[in-house]
Amino acid sequence: MKTEIAVFGGGCFWCTEAVFSMLNGVISVKAGYAGGDSLNIDYESVSRGDTGHAEVIQIEFDPSVIPYRDLLDVFFHTHNPTTMNQQGADTGTQYRSIILYTSEEQKIAAENFISELENVGEFKDFIVTEIKPLHEFYEAEDYHQNYFARNIEAPYCQVVISPKLTKLRQKYGTKLK
Repeated sequence: MKTEIAVFGGGCFWCTEAVFSMLNGVISVKAGYAGGDSLNIDYESVSRGDTGHAEVIQIEFDPSVIPYRDLLDVFFHTHNPTTMNQQGADTGTQYRSIILYTSEEQKIAAENFISELENVGEFKDFIVTEIKPLHEFYEAEDYHQNYFARNIEAPYCQVVISPKLTKLRQKYGTKLK
């Protein structure tokens, strides 16, 4: 099996990790930080907005089961790609909508996908998702990994993540594990 890596940031990495972990063809999902220039990276510094990094997830996937285009579709329909540096109540550059591509093919696919969404008027507002090359992925602290699965009863998980997963099941039920 030949796998690929995709890196997306769509707000809080607890939400995006929970979403992508449910997809057939996804081998693993890791929460982390990327997209900035700082080498001094930990949750506190990223949360303060000191690093330029966004909260992201690194997805290892089998493209013969789930193509990159399908990952893009899920990404754009499970967060708001039209709000600058904000997802819901989470604000700051660390919560920006970002795609960090690992190949020219991913870059082209992401640019084309955004163009298609804009051409059909999928969103009322302009898509502000940043697209840039992945230089380095920094894995988040252990307590951020599999956060939803380990904290399903936590208020944030119930109020923010669970509704996203319900929407995911309704729209993408055939693509789920």
